[in-house]
Amino acid sequence: MVYFRLLFIISLTLWPASVRADIYRYVDADGVVHFSNTPPDGKFEVYLREAPKAPPGLPLAGSSPGDDWMTNYAGQYARAHNLSPALVRAIIKAESNGQRKAVSRKGAMGVMQLMPFTSKRMNVSDPFDPIENIEGGVKYIKELLATFEGDLTNTIAAYNAGPAAVKKYGGIPPYQETRQYVRRVLDLYRQYSAVE
Repeated sequence: MVYFRLLFIISLTLWPASVRADIYRYVDADGVVHFSNTPPDGKFEVYLREAPKAPPGLPLAGSSPGDDWMTNYAGQYARAHNLSPALVRAIIKAESNGQRKAVSRKGAMGVMQLMPFTSKRMNVSDPFDPIENIEGGVKYIKELLATFEGDLTNTIAAYNAGPAAVKKYGGIPPYQETRQYVRRVLDLYRQYSAVE
């Protein structure tokens, strides 16, 4: 049995790149490991994640040409969650300029600068994995939009200062950093929306 599992895993690494995708795994009550390229139900968890192979798109300024897939993935994942790709790209640009290993002085990490407690809530196990980070960031934006009933300005302010601060002040908190951040993200959002 172990031989067959090992053979399966090795065959995944040798599989042609055009058909590779995320692989999900589930261990049943008898200890049998099941693999699938689509999660049939909630019991399966991601076992092997494949970076998306997408044609080059509009890169984030300052990111390397090899990171075009990240911009495309952000757009695809945003659309899958009914969010504007331009908004997600604007937040990535403002937060980290697309730098996957970015760490802020307050401890936010990755391309979308998720705080450790936000990463944990959004099920991001590796904040420096840009795919996980983008997925967590998109979920967080969606949560904030729901919290602030679709108010984009308050959502962006909450992404920077936290939802509690936005609720406390009834809008953008009187923090210079947050006010500049909101202006920057909205400007980038308009720019990216114009070319989508």
